[in-house]
Amino acid sequence: MGIPGRITAGMAIALALPGCVAKTAWNVATAPVKVGSKAVDLATTSQSEADEKRGRDLRKREEQLGELQRRYEREMGECERGNRYACDDAPTTRAEIQELSSTVPAAPQ
Repeated sequence: MGIPGRITAGMAIALALPGCVAKTAWNVATAPVKVGSKAVDLATTSQSEADEKRGRDLRKREEQLGELQRRYEREMGECERGNRYACDDAPTTRAEIQELSSTVPAAPQ
């Protein structure tokens, strides 16, 4: 490579170097903001996330209510067939149903 080639290569490096330095300086300066905003994002719950959680909780309570109702019906059937233990358990199950029913909204009509 002759002198003109070396000068051209040197100029290219000189022009590219400030861009790299500027980009690095920008990345270093904005890093704390990026880290801080990521922490805030992780610490807060969006409205859609809250809605999803509320929906999951409601479905879980509805499922528990269904299981209790099936158990109550089974206990009442056993009670009618003379199973004294089922007769003793049915009122407790009914109380659990009433308690849980107050936390489940009525279905729209």
